[in-house]
Amino acid sequence: MPEDERQPAADALDLLSRGEVEVEGRLPWSSNASFVVSLCLDGVSGRAVYKPGRGERALWDFPGGLYRREVAAYALSEALGWGIVPETVLRWEAPLGEGSLQRFVDADFSEHYFTLLEQPDVVDALRTIAVFDLIANNADRKSGHCLVDADRHVWGIDHGLCFHEDPKLRTVIWDFAGESIPEPLVADIARLATAGVPEDLSRWLTTSEVDALHRRLAAVAHMGVFPDPHPDTRPYPWPLV
Repeated sequence: MPEDERQPAADALDLLSRGEVEVEGRLPWSSNASFVVSLCLDGVSGRAVYKPGRGERALWDFPGGLYRREVAAYALSEALGWGIVPETVLRWEAPLGEGSLQRFVDADFSEHYFTLLEQPDVVDALRTIAVFDLIANNADRKSGHCLVDADRHVWGIDHGLCFHEDPKLRTVIWDFAGESIPEPLVADIARLATAGVPEDLSRWLTTSEVDALHRRLAAVAHMGVFPDPHPDTRPYPWPLV
């Protein structure tokens, strides 16, 4: 990747990792406590979404520490070379305790998956997110978790319910079922399956979750097709948007 493409991400990661954090307010409609925060470092400022562990609601099927899965999702996106998850770090010291900080995407929040699907210039990006969710085993891909910025780059957010060792895929993105997964994406998946799950990703997951992730990488690379929803599962999240 050219230096001019790497540098903005490096700058964002530095700001997220070392910037002074000030809470602006809580995000509405979040099932877990999530906050918009401002960041400042050496005269550079920005905003992020902060998800502290202490604000998580206990779930029966996922262990605590969902914010770590947010960091793992960013690591997976980077390992694949897809750039679809905004820069995300773990901060051990933050106003409300340990949690994840993810670069705030300044998006048109009237747009989401169902509206973006009608726009030909971003459909390939939506396919990429759909494949990402297969690999990450995303149990909560709502339509509003797909954001488009001013540069028409589509981002996937809210990955706390990913990487479970059991099949839990729940997503609104079933429109590509039966299509072949684009070959460049298959090649990226096969490369990672061969190389193995990198440490900067596996460190956030349990051993069994890492093993399951590796199996999904191999399976999706071999399958090469977007699956249909399984009739014996609940394939859609709620609410849909």
